[in-house]
Amino acid sequence: MTTILYSEEMYPDLSVERDVFGADVRLLLRTPATLAELDAATCAEVDGLMLFRLWARADDIARFPRLRAIVRMGVGYDRIDRAAAAARQIVVCNVPDYGTTEVADHAIALALTLRRGVLLHHEAQRADPPAAWEPITHPLVRRLGGQGFGIVGLGRIGTAAALRAKALGFTVAFYDPMLPNGVDLALGIAREQTLAGLLRRADVLSIHAPLTPQTRGMIGAAELALLPRDAVVVNTARGPLLDIDALAAALRCGHVAGAGLDVLPIEPPAEPPALLRAYRAREAWLRGRLVITPHAAFHSPQAWDDIRRKSAETMAAALLTDRPQNVIAPGSP
Repeated sequence: MTTILYSEEMYPDLSVERDVFGADVRLLLRTPATLAELDAATCAEVDGLMLFRLWARADDIARFPRLRAIVRMGVGYDRIDRAAAAARQIVVCNVPDYGTTEVADHAIALALTLRRGVLLHHEAQRADPPAAWEPITHPLVRRLGGQGFGIVGLGRIGTAAALRAKALGFTVAFYDPMLPNGVDLALGIAREQTLAGLLRRADVLSIHAPLTPQTRGMIGAAELALLPRDAVVVNTARGPLLDIDALAAALRCGHVAGAGLDVLPIEPPAEPPALLRAYRAREAWLRGRLVITPHAAFHSPQAWDDIRRKSAETMAAALLTDRPQNVIAPGSP
């Protein structure tokens, strides 16, 4: 009998999953802090491994002698050692279409919260004493029309964000060296051939790239310096794509007017970086210029339902058919 291990308790039961897999598939639920905590007997039974927050490193994967498929119950797959899986001919899949609209909406919401001064005025009006009952003149606040909206990574979410930004009147451009020619023509947006070219025209920079060895730290001090003065930076992808200390310096010197972050380099931030400490302390220089959400861009009740069913369908395709879906190409995480 095919056995699938759900390694994290995300839902009250496995009724939806049983409906997808049918009676001939055995489902196990365990809740270890890490895969290393699983007992050897359980590991020996598993054909398919479901992961959400846990890491699957090479030594973890080696503990599953029967393993044939790993499904990351989400979009990002940087927590899985794909090279180790490929060496064992283990199929690795993700679920790329469960929270596309939510993350794109969230990126736009962060940009608008900053660019329209919503957070700025919110903080001023709840101060003690509150600010005067009048608009605040600040480099953050601008008309959307005519501003450049730069997107790094034009995958599903980046495309959805581009269409939303375009509808709001932004002049949208993107950088994504992995895409074929013609995508810009299909969407009616501009394409930049270099990251530097995109940054120079991005009054709002929205990051949507996957985390890979090539993209880790891709937005650092030198890249932030290329942005137009008083730019806004939004990251709803992965924290390590953006050097948060460089962002803090760019905010402090005023080159970057504001930032919206749904992700941080280390999550949860057990040792908060300096920028997060300043944000939580409501330091005056940062007030109204930074908004942080706890990796929640994907979240909605509907998205949680999608994760559940689409993950099961992806695993079923990988283990029970000869046509796996959403396969991630082998490589280093």
